[in-house]
Amino acid sequence: MSKTAIIYSYNTQKSKKVAEKVIAAFGEKEIEAINAEELSKDVLNKFDNFILSAPTWFDGELPNYWDEFVPDLEEMDLKKKKFAIFGLGDQKGYTENFCDAIGLLAEILEECGATIVGETSVEGYTFEASRAQRGDKFIGLPIDQENQARKTKQRVEDWVAQLKKEF
Repeated sequence: MSKTAIIYSYNTQKSKKVAEKVIAAFGEKEIEAINAEELSKDVLNKFDNFILSAPTWFDGELPNYWDEFVPDLEEMDLKKKKFAIFGLGDQKGYTENFCDAIGLLAEILEECGATIVGETSVEGYTFEASRAQRGDKFIGLPIDQENQARKTKQRVEDWVAQLKKEF
């Protein structure tokens, strides 16, 4: 297994806490943390495996730091790279676009040839719609710290165990 990068905003509290849980479950020596606001093409060229944080902002949007990096992403060939995406959302407050950012980012990455890993079951979540949903699975790991914070630790641990097999 090659070294993995985890990319998240160091300036967000909830995403940072979840990222720290992912790092702890993955093993600090096996993963390198990178601030999403400092992301560059060079960083993406340096690694083969990535775990990305994509919290959903407003009514189903990507955070600004991802939006700003999308033009660079669209110029890259990511065919030999694997990405896993976790995202934070609120399934009660934003039930029509729960964790949409996971799906939005996955779509962009797939258009660049990337392989997306880390699907999770929709079981245990209650929402109306999500761009992250494909059939009975999410394309990544949705985290709802507002309504299901007690489930976060176990969900992260299960997801990371799966990622270790898929990377």
